[in-house]
Amino acid sequence: MLERYLESLRTDDPGAEAPAATRERLKPRFAPGAARRMTLLGMMVGASLHELLGPADDSIVYSSSFGEGTALEGFLESFPTPSPTLFQTSIHPSAAQQALIGRQRALPELLPLAGGPELVAQAALAALLAPAERVLWCGGEERGTWLREAGLASDRSFAFALALTRARPAAPLARLALEISDQPGALALPAWFDLLHARRAWSGAAGGGWHLRLEWL
Repeated sequence: MLERYLESLRTDDPGAEAPAATRERLKPRFAPGAARRMTLLGMMVGASLHELLGPADDSIVYSSSFGEGTALEGFLESFPTPSPTLFQTSIHPSAAQQALIGRQRALPELLPLAGGPELVAQAALAALLAPAERVLWCGGEERGTWLREAGLASDRSFAFALALTRARPAAPLARLALEISDQPGALALPAWFDLLHARRAWSGAAGGGWHLRLEWL
């Protein structure tokens, strides 16, 4: 069985908040001018991640099923005269990378994972197997519009960041464990976020033959 302790946690659930309002709410968390170059998901993940960044030898696992869907929507909507600015935004580095670029932060290991019903299981496995003593697992989605109707974007916006340590900290928030199982089922990223945001315990199939247990302490 693989396990780590949840040392600290940050979540952001904008709910029905308009994307422009979310950007305005988060803008003070970044250096002047930095927010203008970031995607909505980059700002949400970045704001959550900034509070947890610690030693330079931390590893980061990033998970998102759709990534910056609204940036892609904006670029595609600019046709038949495609916007160079919107194209640049649509191929922007991932949300986690945007947060690190703004702080000129180097890392020994960044593991970005995207898509698929077993994303949570894959990300949990990467975080628990990482050689670093402290691992930051972050992720999220941004709510799409017409891409959402095609099943190519999320129907909600959210972001999370959690710090996992191999050794038990003085005041751990939770214990995360992963073990092999033949139980069918998978835990979707939005459902994983809801567990973290509400601090609810969970034990069940995460996908890919893995059983995930989240115990709050």
